[in-house]
Amino acid sequence: MNLPPFELERYFSVHEFTAKRLMCVSDCQPLTVAELLSLSDGAAEAFAALPMGYADSRGGPSLRQAICPLYAAVTPDDLLVHVGAEEAIFTFFSAIISPGDRVIVQTPCYRSLRDVPAALGASVLEWPGRQEDGWIPDLGFLKKALAEKTRAVIVNFPHNPTGALPDQDTFREIVRLCDAAGAVLFSDEVYRFLEYDPADRLPAACDLSDTAVSLGVMSKSFGLAGLRVGWVASKNAPVLAGMARVKDYTSICGSPATEFLAALALSQREAVLSRTRAITLDNLAAAGEFMARRADRFTWAAPKAGPIAFPRLADGGDAAAFAKRLLDATGALLLPGRVYGPYASHFRLGFGRAGFIEGLAVLDAFLDDAASPGS
Repeated sequence: MNLPPFELERYFSVHEFTAKRLMCVSDCQPLTVAELLSLSDGAAEAFAALPMGYADSRGGPSLRQAICPLYAAVTPDDLLVHVGAEEAIFTFFSAIISPGDRVIVQTPCYRSLRDVPAALGASVLEWPGRQEDGWIPDLGFLKKALAEKTRAVIVNFPHNPTGALPDQDTFREIVRLCDAAGAVLFSDEVYRFLEYDPADRLPAACDLSDTAVSLGVMSKSFGLAGLRVGWVASKNAPVLAGMARVKDYTSICGSPATEFLAALALSQREAVLSRTRAITLDNLAAAGEFMARRADRFTWAAPKAGPIAFPRLADGGDAAAFAKRLLDATGALLLPGRVYGPYASHFRLGFGRAGFIEGLAVLDAFLDDAASPGS
């Protein structure tokens, strides 16, 4: 298996912990351990008494039970907990892909959704979205693509990096088309529950299809990336069993400490989600005002969910060069779109954390300085 360099992760490894202002991160403002433990009476004492042995390789019973209410018809036996979402992506593809299999992947995408199946020998067909269409990929393209035997279709809604979200009819048609073609639908749903209008929330793919696999994680909407707790939910028992076999060769199991804290957060999910939603929506309002005022410099399809968007330089210039000038001058970090593929004029904007509005002011001043005579 020959995996290419993960450009996005390499970029963050260089800059994430040295930049003064992170304007492009994909997660939400993290809670502290103290804030988590304060959510429930007796939680601090129970956490302190927790035995630090091995955890259940499937995920602890309390955690799996706490995950179930996120779905309409999922039981603990329909869940497999992983160390973050990335491990789940890896075990899914490793479990189902053989050389020569065909995989259709919505793009732009988090690159492991494309690069892992390719490294396993799959033939990967990109299913692209466009800014002009709100980044919602064309159903006609999928219908034609599924005429050829396909092992899996990969979608991500709410979408990274654009914040796109289709309507329910479109999503249900994607599920129906995959079922009719006999393709396993892998639905990356890590930004679910961070829709700006809760009425826009899509049903989980695993609640619409007995073969679909839904991916969830504590990192994004719940603001708990440091827990490294992710999972898949599915009625597809053979796929879950295959993933469990692969997981025996990766993490084997997670940590009882992080699983305890994840279960606690999920038991108090309305309070946790209300907090991240409030921060994100306040920052989104500021981002929308900024983008309208700076329409001569940037264009975007406004996001509908999640803490990220994918603006474009209005002049079609090189976003990587722009991001470098900004970083060098101010210490503010943007993520160049090239890490997602052929999106050289785009960059990822992340607005799920505190301090984003102050960062916009820094970007504003940088643009003014760059436009001033003699700059």
